[in-house]
Amino acid sequence: MAASGELCPVFLRPQHVGRPDMSDAWNGLREALEQLDAGTTLETPVSERQFEVVKTVPDKVDVRYRDSGEEVSLYRDQFEIIFDRLADGPIDLGGLQPGVEPYAAVVSLSPGHSSAGGQLSRSPADARGGMSPHLVSPEAARTQPQRVHDDAVLLADRLEQLETDDLSTLEMGALTDLYVLLSDVQRGSDRLRRTVTEPLLTRLGGDQQLRGRFGTVRRTTRERRTPKDDAVVLDALDEHGIPHEWVLGVDPDKLDVVLTVTDLEESAVYDIDEQVYVQKTDVDEDEKVSRLRGLADRLAEIEGGEQLEDDILALERRIEELSAG
Repeated sequence: MAASGELCPVFLRPQHVGRPDMSDAWNGLREALEQLDAGTTLETPVSERQFEVVKTVPDKVDVRYRDSGEEVSLYRDQFEIIFDRLADGPIDLGGLQPGVEPYAAVVSLSPGHSSAGGQLSRSPADARGGMSPHLVSPEAARTQPQRVHDDAVLLADRLEQLETDDLSTLEMGALTDLYVLLSDVQRGSDRLRRTVTEPLLTRLGGDQQLRGRFGTVRRTTRERRTPKDDAVVLDALDEHGIPHEWVLGVDPDKLDVVLTVTDLEESAVYDIDEQVYVQKTDVDEDEKVSRLRGLADRLAEIEGGEQLEDDILALERRIEELSAG
């Protein structure tokens, strides 16, 4: 297997490297990369790892993976090998080695090349320089903490605009927006909390507690029981003289099959408790991002905004000093 940043043997055709048309392709790719907005994110076609283009120089492209912070250099001669290989036909993206994936994602930005239908190909008629299905929008590239932060900011803004504590008096649009934001904050927070759990568990042992500024956590163990195989359970019952019928019951899965293939009514075998609830079916991320930008612009326009931020930081430091004392 090729090392990170090196092409696998199928691409190695050095006798073609440096041909004039390959140089033109490289220069076109560099121009496309230089036109990208700062912080633009791409995603590898197989492993779906996001990376940013850090720097483009005459003989390489430096990229950084977002999940690990690892920086990798993608070299011009390797790009030219891929350009030359594409002259013979498309490359199947699904069969790429990990070290080749970022090359393919970057090549898809090149004028005269396109990535579609799981293949990278020379398609001058269809290609659009600087455009690629492997490009990730800034909104979609946000990390989990950033998403939670943004949703929390939107929720806080919405709550500040409430003119009443009686939420039942709100008009339907306001209630809907409030519910969606509450749902997004809850779901994002739960996911982030699970991410935070692992490093906490590695530092907590036994009955140890960790105290922060806002509260205390401790390690807790809960047991989740799963029945053993039926034969094992029944043998254990036999050893203790326990009748099988004490533990045998109706299998809901088998009962559902019976309901499907017979005229047995569901109400005859199930007690049905109907629960009515609100389900979030869609989120308008574009509207949320637009609102966030508006909030950022408003904050920037506040006279003395920078001083206010400094005052808040000073207050936080003062609270920490008092708490430590």
